[in-house]
Amino acid sequence: MKAPVSTANGASGTPALPQADGKPKKVAAIRQPAVLSGTRVTETIRALILSGELGPGSKIPQDALASRFGTSRIPIREALSRLESDGLVVMKPNRGAWVARLDLEECLEIYKIREKLEPLVLGEAVAKITDAAIDGLEALVIEMTTTDDPDTFLHLDREFHLASYQAAGMHQLGGMVERFWNSTQPYRRAFTRLIGNEGNWVIHAEHKLMIDALRQRDAERASQLLHEHIRRTRFELARHEELFLPDAGNETHGETPAE
Repeated sequence: MKAPVSTANGASGTPALPQADGKPKKVAAIRQPAVLSGTRVTETIRALILSGELGPGSKIPQDALASRFGTSRIPIREALSRLESDGLVVMKPNRGAWVARLDLEECLEIYKIREKLEPLVLGEAVAKITDAAIDGLEALVIEMTTTDDPDTFLHLDREFHLASYQAAGMHQLGGMVERFWNSTQPYRRAFTRLIGNEGNWVIHAEHKLMIDALRQRDAERASQLLHEHIRRTRFELARHEELFLPDAGNETHGETPAE
């Protein structure tokens, strides 16, 4: 399973493009035309969306992306079609493509679904997860408590949860869960920045309790802790409807896929 990112340039001026997992990666300067494979085009656009560089509701500049990747618009359209199936993009025939946007009710619905699905996956993983994997999860929890950067925290939090489900081997359900994480990513980022580091202490405590339950191989407790973890976030998001208001800066001349 995959798991927000900085697009700052390196000291040499070489761009630090985001990877599919959301971490920045310094790459060699791209000569034009630098043709990327279809998979890499898809994953790079995915990273631009998950990082927030392409924000919810913004029209996706296909010509600009084709120029950036040194390719025609055909691989761009194919990539956007794949990302539409992942719930990240909305395409309209003869109109273009937009980054998908949720309203508050849609986001809360997704969280209610996550409250049911993710504890199921974690419960299945408890009996199969190795001690080494739990050690890796605990390292992520410790790292989360030491960072002051919201994007780093979001990356680590995503990696922690999705990695904790891998041992379950439930690939169909795992794909659904990852799609839900993708579609709610912009709102988790906004919420994380809103509450600040001082608001994360509850999250850190809940993560540590989940690690304890995993080490004890207590599937019921781990699942219940995760259910409450997701539920509490849903309640907090419900108090901040302003996070879901359209951002005029992300629109293209007021044109939206709903028009």
